[in-house]
Amino acid sequence: MSSIGGVVMEIIITFGLVYTVYATAADPKKGSLGVIAPIAIGFIVGANILAAGPFSGGSMNPARSFGPAVAAGDFSQNWIYWVGPLIGGGLAGLVYGDVFIASHSPLPASLDYA
Repeated sequence: MSSIGGVVMEIIITFGLVYTVYATAADPKKGSLGVIAPIAIGFIVGANILAAGPFSGGSMNPARSFGPAVAAGDFSQNWIYWVGPLIGGGLAGLVYGDVFIASHSPLPASLDYA
């Protein structure tokens, strides 16, 4: 797989992971989803590893790729695992924040502050 293909794959799988975390565990409209959030996050991590593992390694986390690079002493393509997840996570945050959370109307503020 080319470097650009690896970055795109990491963007896609990290986007899916961060979006799932926002949708299940961090959405102020839904509150706590209890048992569903960790199960959904675990399923998306497993699916991402199965889908991207053979192609880019399915890292989804720069720290997960930095440790093996330090142990091996080879940082030649490590930038892929920094650029892809940072862009994918940022995009997921922007999309979820601007589309779903921003459409949520907060409760009216009380005039009594005391």
